[in-house]
Amino acid sequence: MTLAQRVRRTFGTHWYAWTMVAPVVLVIGVIIGYPLVRGLFLSFTDANEANVERTIGVNHIPATYEFTGLDNYRAVLSDGLFWDRLGWTVLWTVSCVAATFLIGLALANLLNRTLRGRTFYRLALILPWAIPAFISVFTWRMLYNEKNGILNKLLSGGGIDAVPWLNDPTWAKLSVIAVNVWLGVPFMLVALLGGLQSIPGELYEAAEMDGAGPWQRFRNITVPGLRAVSGTVILLSTIWTFNMFPVIFLLTRGGPGDATEILVTYAYRLSFVDSPRDFSRSAAWGVLILVLLSLVAAGYRRSLRKQGEVW
Repeated sequence: MTLAQRVRRTFGTHWYAWTMVAPVVLVIGVIIGYPLVRGLFLSFTDANEANVERTIGVNHIPATYEFTGLDNYRAVLSDGLFWDRLGWTVLWTVSCVAATFLIGLALANLLNRTLRGRTFYRLALILPWAIPAFISVFTWRMLYNEKNGILNKLLSGGGIDAVPWLNDPTWAKLSVIAVNVWLGVPFMLVALLGGLQSIPGELYEAAEMDGAGPWQRFRNITVPGLRAVSGTVILLSTIWTFNMFPVIFLLTRGGPGDATEILVTYAYRLSFVDSPRDFSRSAAWGVLILVLLSLVAAGYRRSLRKQGEVW
């Protein structure tokens, strides 16, 4: 059977499914596919705001940028700035994901038990997830205000000097991590709570009858039972945090100085903030970010496959 015959046979058998999927594929192609291909192309050029195609009044100026091959990638990878940003981005990602997972797991274990007001606690803990991220970040920005913020007002009431939450490099890094953890805990909580509720209660009862303590039940029943869910949420959280533009940009804009600048915010700065705007270098940073995350996802999935958690 030829390839064309196979395609016709598949489409004839599953025409309804293909018809339902086609609009989604088209939208994804327009929203994600075209910008991705366009960015990849620009990363091999010297495009900037002075040589791209543009219209000024009634005058149409054609593009004059040229193909430069791998020059942008060589420049980025040989620049210490990239490696400094990468180091902080990795530290930011690992810290946020680890803290979010541990707090979410602890809260999920608490809410998986029978206690009064459990529904209220669940709704209260999911609230940060329900509020748009930019509103939450602006709220935290007001709380962190060095002169008029509530946090420093509380500290001054206790006789403690005001903390420069967003004006000191170390405090700024801790502040953005805290905000991102606050935003990310509800997702971890919901996912892990669902995983806990899928573990048969008979396993805990049998282990308790055999004399297993709380830690032994957690290590031998809870952890293996959550392995599949944990693998998925950790990978998703890693990808989201690595590219968490709103928290960094809206809270500190990468400051003070460039202390909290991560890869994605610097790529944005190159293309939309700095003058002249360097579209080709920004595209190269974006492609490198995509490659890094693809390698992490592939390596992580491979490690899960070795453990028998195929997904």
